[in-house]
Amino acid sequence: MIDAVDYQLIAAVQKGLPIAARPYAVVAERLSLDEQEVIERLSRLKSQGLIKRWGVVVKHRQLGYRANAMIVMNVPDERVAEIGAKVSQQACVNLCYQRPSQGDTWPYNLYCMIHGKSREVVLQQWQELQQVCDLADYAFEVLFSRRCFKQRGALYRHNQAQDVLHG
Repeated sequence: MIDAVDYQLIAAVQKGLPIAARPYAVVAERLSLDEQEVIERLSRLKSQGLIKRWGVVVKHRQLGYRANAMIVMNVPDERVAEIGAKVSQQACVNLCYQRPSQGDTWPYNLYCMIHGKSREVVLQQWQELQQVCDLADYAFEVLFSRRCFKQRGALYRHNQAQDVLHG
């Protein structure tokens, strides 16, 4: 069960934490709460599964990483977990996940994202990744991004009137 303070807290943090030495204290002050209460409430919301995860969105282009590619691979379904675990441990991989293939139209079932300062660097990292993870026998495509879209998590709005009417 969550209350109005939880909804305010979710609204306060869903766009990101403030950049501060003690970000939870800043959020607490904005909501007239104690810092420890903010931490405890967020921990409870996470343990209840209402907050799935905390994440960081790094603006890689501002850090000089101008090239990024999604590598899509077609690996045997029974080996996806094993190979995905190995791929995801490599320093050059920022993201790794499985999606069901779509037959001959789209046979790929394992995806990983690599960022680099140039296309050449990304391709070199991919070659090294293929060797380290024994990927040479699997069909793949290297899909470079053409545009950078704004990255953010989902935003939720709370309507207390709905709680009164439907709660």
